[in-house]
Amino acid sequence: MAIAVAFILLVVIMALVYYFSRNKSKKWKVIAWGITTMLAITPLLSWLISITVAIIVQDGWAAVGLMMILLPLFFVIGLIILLVGIFKKFEIA
Repeated sequence: MAIAVAFILLVVIMALVYYFSRNKSKKWKVIAWGITTMLAITPLLSWLISITVAIIVQDGWAAVGLMMILLPLFFVIGLIILLVGIFKKFEIA
């Protein structure tokens, strides 16, 4: 049940970011997705992946170890997306 709630929350957050950034410039879309990736998608997605793996291998420490790897990895990916949005020059169509 908790996995379904986290998955639904993740989908709702992604849909909201898409909805609110659809009429914005490409720069603001990339910045919004970078912030969302760092603050919302990273913890939820890493928790979902870690708990699923822990259930499959039947070891709770697998979830702890995997979260220690995935949280910083996804956060850095979100930070890179944010920095691309801040510093890259996008062409105006």
